[in-house]
Order: sequence, then structure tokens, then C-alpha cells
Amino acid sequence: MKISHILPLLLLSFATISTQSIAQSVQQEEYRPQFHFSPKAHWMNDPNGMVYYNGTYHLFFQYYPDGTTWGPMHWGHATTNNFLKWEEKPIALYPDSLGMIFSGSIVVDQHNTAGFGENAFIAIFTHHNQKIEEAKTGLHQYQSIAYSNDEGKTWTKYKGNPVLPNPGISDFRDPKVMWYEAGKKWIMTLATKDRITFYSSANLKDWKRESDFGANLGAHGGVWECPDLFPLEHNGKTVWVLLVSINPGGPNGGSATQYFTGDFDGNKFVPGSKAEKWIDYGTDNYAGVTWSNTGKRKIFIGWMNNWQYANVVPTKNWRGATTIARDLSLEEKAGDFYLRSVPVKEMNAQLRPVYKKQALTLHKEIELSAYAKDLHGRLKLDFTFNTTKSIQVVLSNKEGQKLLVGYDHQTKTYYIDRTHSGAADFEKGFAKKHSAPRIATAINARISLILDVASAELFADDGLTVMTDIFFPKSLINGIKLSGNGNQKITNIVISAIPSFK
Repeated sequence: MKISHILPLLLLSFATISTQSIAQSVQQEEYRPQFHFSPKAHWMNDPNGMVYYNGTYHLFFQYYPDGTTWGPMHWGHATTNNFLKWEEKPIALYPDSLGMIFSGSIVVDQHNTAGFGENAFIAIFTHHNQKIEEAKTGLHQYQSIAYSNDEGKTWTKYKGNPVLPNPGISDFRDPKVMWYEAGKKWIMTLATKDRITFYSSANLKDWKRESDFGANLGAHGGVWECPDLFPLEHNGKTVWVLLVSINPGGPNGGSATQYFTGDFDGNKFVPGSKAEKWIDYGTDNYAGVTWSNTGKRKIFIGWMNNWQYANVVPTKNWRGATTIARDLSLEEKAGDFYLRSVPVKEMNAQLRPVYKKQALTLHKEIELSAYAKDLHGRLKLDFTFNTTKSIQVVLSNKEGQKLLVGYDHQTKTYYIDRTHSGAADFEKGFAKKHSAPRIATAINARISLILDVASAELFADDGLTVMTDIFFPKSLINGIKLSGNGNQKITNIVISAIPSFK
């Protein structure tokens, strides 16, 4: 064989070895999630522009490719078809003369309303101009668009940007756009200081202000961000849901996402109640929104971090990950509607049960560590219990560090306690116990707990109460124990292994 024939084979072999080495290195990084999305390197925060098309779920996200702390924002890009195995793509949108590329959304323009082509991807995003901000004019954020005719591989920014100039508001950002069929128009839901402003357009280029919402409703401990408006069906009734992230002001401190349920007529959103509702009571689910172009199914994903400590968490080569993707539905209680949020149905196909028990009696503790020791910190635990008594799940490692997850009968609250769960000296408020109210009223409760190396996601009562917390154990969790007082029956216990997809 000629040397000219051998060289391409050698180069291909080296490239394969290099790719494999990088993948293995990423997989073995301390604290690296194995089935949640995280970038191979550098900083990420808000999920952006999520869109479904031709069998592929696209995730764009706030990304800084030159460091592991927040910096000039780009849009990163990743794809999946099962929400557990992700493929990171080249950067989609870069900063330009109009500013950094802040959060926004993507729609599929099926009817070519914008004139960029039938089924073009249209990204609607906030341009953030640092120079104008430093000049303190209050006009540094405005909305722009870009389009792609190859399903998100390449992008062209519209020459007429910005399409929605700033009216004089310092916080004017994060457009989430949807098609409102009844009015044959696009609706933009925009965060404007500590409230929401709705705009409409026929072509995604010319926008008309419709109304404001939230001046006297909801939590106002910080600025409002990353809103999302969408309908859900419940027993034949259409209920509109409005998500609003807030920072600070969350129920357990720092960043969190509240929601409202009510009606929307193409002009105004009218809430059905003044009740305070949170899609996740943990400290590490922020800026979450839903995929577009998924029909009646609504799939949510959030940034698994908190602005209180996001820039200082002890990961090395990267910072930031997403939550597990979640299917949303509604529950009606006393004439009001509440969101249910559960892991996407695609996850079930990846689970491998390693322990099942129909019923056990919990006297003081039940040791289940034998079933967790070979799961590499990746597992799903499910069980049903009687809420007339308290119960606690103790997740531990060989160093004796513990993450406690449970239900307190006296206060009728669920909790995650990361006080002794591992590294916490990077931020004074990190090592705390977080709690969430039980919304369901049935005596029996179902708990689903998902663990992925350095994150815990609790779905209680079929997702009526949800908590997400990250933590940083010195070694992988390899112990599980249920603890409680008195005799209580635990039923339908399942421990499942979850494979690594890195």
C-alpha cells in the first residue's frame, strides 16, 4: 500500500482516538452529569429557542465559549431525540454590532409569514448592547430576529434589526413567541422590568403592544425574566399557563420560576386566582420554558443552577447544565388549576430496574445500599407512602456525606437537605435545607427521585410538588436508606439504573 493511502487511515485513526479520549475525559469529570445536558466546556445558563422539527428536539442555550463564568452571550446548540442523549452542535448565534445574544425563542414559520421561506426557523431574541448600558440610557435591550433554512445549522440575522426597539425600559428582554391561531397572529410574551408585556405581529417584523400583566400579582422580589405563555387542555377546557422566572425572590432563595393559570384572548391574560405557585420549589431550576412546535404536548426544561452561586460552583471545565426535560399537565383543585411536572415519558424506555418490592414495613430504617453501590450515582427511586407519618431518604457516599430527601408530617412539607452533602464553602448560603408545601391532599403520596451524580430532582404526588437541587459530593452516591419512626407501610418500591450517555 502506498504511503498516500496509509496517511488518511492514520489521520482517521488519530481523530477517532482523539474523539474517544475527549468523550471519556468528559464522562469522568468530577460532578459531570451523565444524562442531563451540559456543554463539553465553558459556561451555559438559560435554555433558549427550543423547537421540535422532523423528529429532532433542538435546544439552544446561553453560552460563553471563552470561560467558565458568565461573559458575552452567544447561543449554543444541542439536539436530542430522547432527552437523555444529547449531541452538542456548533455555536448558532454570535454577538455583533447590536450587542450580545440574550435569551429568546424559535418558531417554525410554516406559512412563510416573515418571507424567509416556508418552514424557516425564526429565532426571536434580545440584543443586549453593553456600550449603551454603560452610557446609562436605559435603551440597551431590544428584540431582533434571525432565520435558518437548514433546520438550525446556519443562521442569517435580519438586516432590519432590531424589530422591536426599546421604549425606555432597562429590563426589556427574553421574547417567547407563539402562533395564536384564533387571531391569526404571532404573540410575543416579553419580560419588562417586574411584569410581562404582550405584543402581536403578523410577520414577526412589525410588533404592536397588546397589554401588560403582573403589576400587582405574583412574587416581585427581583426582576422578571424568561416568560412563556401556552395553552393546556384539561377535561375539554383550555387553560392558559404563564411561566415567569424571577431573580431573586424564589421560595428558597435566589432564582426560581413562578406560574399563573387563567385565560388569554389574544390581547390580555387574566389569571384565575391570586395564589402563589412555583413550578419547582428547589433552588436549581431557573429560566425554564417549553419547546415550540410540539402540538398539544408541552415539554419544559430549565437551567439547573441558581444566580446566588452559579459563577462559583466547584466544576472545573464547564459550569451549568439543564434539568431533566419534563412533561406538563394540569390538575384542578377547588376551582383553581395547578401544573403537574413529571420526567418526560421517553425516560422510561431507558430505565433498568435493579430492585422491586411490592410492600415493606418501615420500623426505623430500610437499608437499600446493596442495590445502589454499582449504579455510579445515577438512579431513579420510586415508592408510595402514607403521609400520616414522616419519611426520609438518605443518599450517602463512602465519605459519609449525605443528601437527605423526605416528607415532614408535622409541617406537611417535602424537603431536600444538602447541609452535609459535600462541598459547600464556595457560597455561604449553599448548605441549607429547602422545603416545599404538599399541594396534594390524598393520604398516600408517591415519590419519584432522580439522581445524576451531582443533582437530585424530586417529583412528589405525580409532579404537583417538585424540587431540584444540585450538590457536590466528594465521591459518587453509593448508599440508599429509608428512615422513619413507627410502623409504616411502603409500597411499590423500585430502584432503577439509568445509563450514561456521555
